[in-house]
This record gives sequence, C-alpha cells and structure tokens, in this order.
Amino acid sequence: MAIIPVLVGVSIAVFLMLHLTPGDPARMVAGMDATPEQVDRVRHLLGLDQPLYQQYLSYMGRLLHGDLGRSIVTHDRVLSDLWPRYQATVELTAAAMVVSVSFGLLIGIVSAVRQYSILDNALSVVALAGLSIPAYWLGLMLIVVFSLRLRWFPVAGMGGPGHLVLPAVTLGTFAMAIVARMTRASMLEVLGQDYIRVVRAKGVRDRRLLLRHALTNAMIPILTVIGLQAGQLLGGAILTESVFAWPGIGRFMVDAIQARDFPIVQGGVLLTALTFVVVNLVVDLLYSAVDPRIKYA
Repeated sequence: MAIIPVLVGVSIAVFLMLHLTPGDPARMVAGMDATPEQVDRVRHLLGLDQPLYQQYLSYMGRLLHGDLGRSIVTHDRVLSDLWPRYQATVELTAAAMVVSVSFGLLIGIVSAVRQYSILDNALSVVALAGLSIPAYWLGLMLIVVFSLRLRWFPVAGMGGPGHLVLPAVTLGTFAMAIVARMTRASMLEVLGQDYIRVVRAKGVRDRRLLLRHALTNAMIPILTVIGLQAGQLLGGAILTESVFAWPGIGRFMVDAIQARDFPIVQGGVLLTALTFVVVNLVVDLLYSAVDPRIKYA
C-alpha cells in the first residue's frame, strides 16, 4: 500500500517544480512571434490559466483513468510517446544489471576468498576504477576500441544484441563496482562466523560452503544494494543513452524539460518512480526467499 502515497508525493513534487520553473509553455507552443491574445488563447486551451490546485486535480482525475494527458509539443498521448522509449531504457537497464550483478558477485566472492592476495588487490583496483571512471568517457573509449578499431560491435543505435553490449557495459560498470565491494564486505563478515568454521571442520567442500552457506547468508545486504542500483541505473541512463544514441526515456525527458512539455515530464517521472517502487518491492519479497526467518504479514 505504500506505493500509492509514494506516487502521489512524487506527482505533487514534480507538478510543483515544473510549474515554478521559469518559462511559459503557452508561449513556446504558440511561437515566439505570437501575439499576447494568441498566447492567452493557447494558455486557456491547455488549462494553464486555472489555479495550480485545479490543474493538479484535473491531472490526477485523468491519471486515475489511465490517461497521462497529451504532449504540449506533439499533441500525441503521453503514454504512446513514452512507452517505446521506456521499453528501450528498461532493456538497457536489465542488460546493465546482468553485467553488474554477475561480474560484481564474481569479483566480490573471489576477493573475499583470496583476501589480501595479489588477486584481491588487483580486483580491488578494478572495482575502484569502476567507481571512478565517468560513464561518458568509458562509453567513448569502448566505442573507439571495440567499434572503430576492432569493429566487433556497432557504434551506436538500437538493433540486435550487438548494439546492447557496449551500452550495457558502460551503464553497468559503476553498479558492478558497488555490488563487488558490498559482496566482498558481506562475504568476509560471514566467512568469519563460527558456524562457517564448524561447516568447514565437517569436511564440506569449498564450493558448497561458499554457495550454500556463505553466499546465502551474505545476500541480504547484497540484495539491498542491487535493488538501489537498479533504480539508479533506470534513472541515470541519460549519459549512456546520449553517447550511444540509444532511444531511451532519459534523453527524451531532457528534451521535454527544455521544451516545458509538462505532461511528458510528469508521465516519465511517474513511470520511473513506479518502476523503482516495484523493483524494491521485489527485493523485499526476495528477502524472505533468501532468509526464511524473514516473514511478512
């Protein structure tokens, strides 16, 4: 039930911020050469001459019926404009999460098992580099090396699986470093527990000990980080989408903000917020699957 007040709060905050920013959307729709009478007519048609609370109530009334309104610029339905771009961003985010979770878990587990070794130090440097390298610079370097020189992957755009590799690696590198550091810390804490020593003394094989006993008990904080990173990747893909000309929702939202296209911005933020809430709900449900001691009423 917490989803509803969160979405209502997001809609109110976005509505107020957009309407308090400088600029007149009616002037932008009517054109810079329009007369004041034409601008007032456009403002009336868009409902922008009403008090803010009436505009918000009208917006929420349409929203409850599944209507996000129409774009001020294109006059198309907001959902029809957002949906294909939202799908592209979700596809990129999902691929980036596969990269970050798979490599992050692997690096974190190996670093914890080989603590203070040369391999651990090398992997720690890799994780630190992933935290430090800007996404736009990493994306450009990947294009230069793997697209222009080696010609392994397309330069930009959206198409087959090959178009997804470089953007997913670029977007998922930062999250991979976060997951790797959290996995290492959580695994080291679990591996130092007494029950792990007991299991090892019983002669349990190292692979089974790591996967069944250590990793399972270390997954709660790791799942929390993965859920937070999923939301961050979904909302922070603008730079990656710009570098690789990926037709996602991030760049589209930036253009809508510059054009003062309020319905597009409100719809995009609500769609992103809903996805973030659903992802965290799934993470909460996974807690009970990983640790049976966690129960929900």
